[in-house]
Amino acid sequence: MAARETQGAAAGGEEDCEGNHSEAGGVSYEGCLLPDLAKECMHRRVLVFIKDCILEPLSLPESPGGTTALEGSPSVPCIFCEEHFPMDEQDKLLKHMIIEHKLVIADVKLVADFQRYILYWRKRFTEQPITDFCSVIRINSTAPLEEQDNYFLLCDVLPEDRLLREELQKQRLKEILEQQQQERNDNNFHGICMFCNEEFLGNRSVLLNHMAREHAFNIGLPDNIVNCNEFLCTLQKKLDNLQCLYCEKTFRDKNTLKDHMRKKQHRRINPKNREYDQFYVINYLELGKSWEEVQLEDDRELLDHQEDDWSDWEERPDSAVCLFCEKQAETIEKLCVHMEDAHEFDLLKIKSELGLNFYQQVKLVNFIRRQIHQCRCYGCHVKFKSKAELRTHMEEAKHTSLLPERKTWDQPEYYFPTYENDTLLCTLSDSESDLTAQEQNGNITIISEDTSKLHALKQSSILNQLLLQEGLKN
Repeated sequence: MAARETQGAAAGGEEDCEGNHSEAGGVSYEGCLLPDLAKECMHRRVLVFIKDCILEPLSLPESPGGTTALEGSPSVPCIFCEEHFPMDEQDKLLKHMIIEHKLVIADVKLVADFQRYILYWRKRFTEQPITDFCSVIRINSTAPLEEQDNYFLLCDVLPEDRLLREELQKQRLKEILEQQQQERNDNNFHGICMFCNEEFLGNRSVLLNHMAREHAFNIGLPDNIVNCNEFLCTLQKKLDNLQCLYCEKTFRDKNTLKDHMRKKQHRRINPKNREYDQFYVINYLELGKSWEEVQLEDDRELLDHQEDDWSDWEERPDSAVCLFCEKQAETIEKLCVHMEDAHEFDLLKIKSELGLNFYQQVKLVNFIRRQIHQCRCYGCHVKFKSKAELRTHMEEAKHTSLLPERKTWDQPEYYFPTYENDTLLCTLSDSESDLTAQEQNGNITIISEDTSKLHALKQSSILNQLLLQEGLKN
């Protein structure tokens, strides 16, 4: 290969550790395939890495006899020696290779499969010298020769390393997609809601949709999530530790945590927490790109191809949900027909008979929503185990139309919606003329005139007195 042809060749130009050119004793790049600009970039990266870590043997003591992995646990060997390190102690292996073997691996976080990456280069380094693949950087170049030291930088500027990283990324993506497909088809899922402790069996989407619909906790579409069980366990562990999932503050008890997440609308995960990236397929699509970068590129493409003609735009109407079941309708008229036919609840009739203005309708809807959500019949105040049992009871006992006294539901607390996305509240009648008429009816009593005695009315009318006073003035 081309690397073999350049073995032992010295790179042109020398620099000291501060990046300044010197006439002698500078940093040399030996046996390097890389262009001068690439060498300079890698040189700066390795200097920053070494400067930040200051990895010297005395500052990083090792246990007697070296580090060995626990029996039966997955481990990664050192590229050069027989030392093994557990998979979850990757940093220790990297420090070991820097201290003992002077090897620095650049951008380790972009390696999709660290174990396969290490095993590949372990084999390659036995076949060819390390200088065929790595840039050799001499540090302490202005010091005496015995105090100078060489470090080797392995990075993706080397074509072979770049291809290896891309291949590992493709293999990882293939495994993730297979795992995702397996979870999508798995109907033996078992999970418990983190907020109401309700148990769910079947497909994972049932639990995720329940938390989104009933508790306004949406972690994304089920088809975009992978390793769902591990994801839910991670979230549950945070809640068990009394930690808010969004702001990640810790509270003294569960009730305080629940009130905080409800009032602050923190029933969502923190998008800046990179711990969650592993559970979303989008983060495995492109090497070295997070979901934010991929989404930003998609938005830019959309703007680039955006057309000025919006004549073909069709807005999808929002659907309102029934007060008693999951039936949806695009208009309040259709929804009212459904509630009257299926549940014997006539919202328009109740509005007319009780003379409800817009705000009273809002409070009534929010009151009914809350009672149904809590599985409590507002007609007899009996609580049931499920909404299905409650619905059956209310329909059989005719309690859907048995509203409690106005003072029960006409309270300020029901100004606030039970569900944040309750479209029904937006479709309620908000007629200013109706509201004004009702306010006038509440303050002024209007008595119609008796037109049967029209002649007597004309004689006693106040208009006669006004006309008489006007004539005297003139």
